[in-house]
Amino acid sequence: MQKRDILIGLVVVIVWGLNFIAIKVGLRDIPPLLLVALRFVLTCFPVIFFLPRPPISWAWLLALSLSINVGQFSLLFIGMKVGMPAGLASLVLQSQAFFTLLIGVAWLGEQWRWNHLAGLFLAGSGMTIIGSQQGGEMTAAGFGLVIAAAACWGAGNVIMRRATVGIPAFPILSLIVWMGVAAILPLMVLSLWLEGYDAWVAAWHTAGWASLGALIYLALFATIIGYGLWGKLLSRYPAAVVSPFALLVPVVGLTSSVLLLGETVSFWQGVGALLIMIGLVVHVLGANWKVGKKRHENSS
Repeated sequence: MQKRDILIGLVVVIVWGLNFIAIKVGLRDIPPLLLVALRFVLTCFPVIFFLPRPPISWAWLLALSLSINVGQFSLLFIGMKVGMPAGLASLVLQSQAFFTLLIGVAWLGEQWRWNHLAGLFLAGSGMTIIGSQQGGEMTAAGFGLVIAAAACWGAGNVIMRRATVGIPAFPILSLIVWMGVAAILPLMVLSLWLEGYDAWVAAWHTAGWASLGALIYLALFATIIGYGLWGKLLSRYPAAVVSPFALLVPVVGLTSSVLLLGETVSFWQGVGALLIMIGLVVHVLGANWKVGKKRHENSS
């Protein structure tokens, strides 16, 4: 990769890592489901009028929106509201990689590799350790909801693979924005049903500049700028080259949550976090190590 593109990748990592700080700040005054809905309102308008609809069917677009935008983000935001620290949430959410694999194997008949099994074992061990450390800033409900959010994200990833089979490449930002439009109405209905109109009124009167800034950050930086830059990298390089940058997102999330929010990580939570990170690295990069080893043996 060129130095400029490496810098772009690092910018995206920082933007997405700080995304979890913005969520925590926004949740102080705005109910979770309403915050998700408002995020996509600001994300999609007026940008939607300048981006063509991606060349996939409405059925697939709705399926993607319900799994990722409604399912993932609703469960993530609610989980962080009821007791999941921002730093640990940024890490646990990355278990989507393993849910993507499990669902892909079951639905699309994808094949396991040694690094998938090893990574799943390591990350699963880390999840078990973190999940057993209840109390303090993390609750069982918060942890479970973020795991469920990761599962929805994994399902959405597999749906995206299925939906884009045989379709020419198109801008990822276009897909993100149109998925956002499809999510607004379901999220508004869910918010009114579960959180109530009174919660909307209370948010209107209590939300300050910090909450507004968090909302703008989620819509503009984490979504429009983040996915826009990520899409540019994917258009220039293979996914295998770009995707490892995502491994740095929880590093930024954990570090920034400690520095900016004063969150703490217990010894055993730290052990679990380390196992998850190692598992993710093995899962994403392990196949390349094996290939590299074979090349070295052949050259010698």
